Amino acid sequence: MTPQFWLWLGFAGMAAGAAAILFMAKRRTPAEEADGIIHGIVPIIAACSYFAMATGQGSLALPAGPDAAEAARQFYFARYIDWTFTTPLLLVGLSRTAMHSGMRRPAIVWGLIGSDLIMIVTALAFGLSDVAAVKWTWFAISCGAFLAVFYGIFVQLREENAGERADVRTAFLRNAVFLTGVWSAYPIVLLAGQDGLGFLSPTVALAVVAILDLTAKVVYGVMATLETTRAVDRDLKDGPVAAAPLRRAA
Repeated sequence: MTPQFWLWLGFAGMAAGAAAILFMAKRRTPAEEADGIIHGIVPIIAACSYFAMATGQGSLALPAGPDAAEAARQFYFARYIDWTFTTPLLLVGLSRTAMHSGMRRPAIVWGLIGSDLIMIVTALAFGLSDVAAVKWTWFAISCGAFLAVFYGIFVQLREENAGERADVRTAFLRNAVFLTGVWSAYPIVLLAGQDGLGFLSPTVALAVVAILDLTAKVVYGVMATLETTRAVDRDLKDGPVAAAPLRRAA
């Protein structure tokens, strides 16, 4: 399987996933509609990124990292553009799950997004660097920002989620563990890939990132959409609430 195979697979999987999520998402309340749009847009953005990379518009040739064995590498900058938009959207969706009864403390959400963007931009700087000391400093900063994202999710968001009913608390914890578990593999792949130590071949690194992307954006998107549907089912069974008035029947 060639690098092109994995790039086109990523494009096709993201496009199909976006269609599936938008088809599944219901629009009985404004909150449900917003969550469906958020999780549907994420794979659309990723599909555009994979199309750019598959057609040669989303990458450029760079010298190999200072600790890698190869003389040159293909640097896929389009994936960082993708992550700059999609990971904040995923965090907004997760925050909406945590605070299902109403978006309280928006500063927490902004803090998550800010930490996430620092993580992505410094990871981009890591990938572009060819001086060892500079490269690994950027990698350390990016990992530090990643830990800040974890803190925001499992401490701050979880504190807000504690006041929600039991099914919402369960849904948030399940979504948070799943999403962060997948995200935790990314720095390992970047470290071992051609932008880092060069332990993984370009094809293997592309394959792993494509699988991770499809899991984080499509599989998670389907899961989060179904969780939202179940939560709104419970809302409507208990009676429409002021924060999310009923728009139309299912």
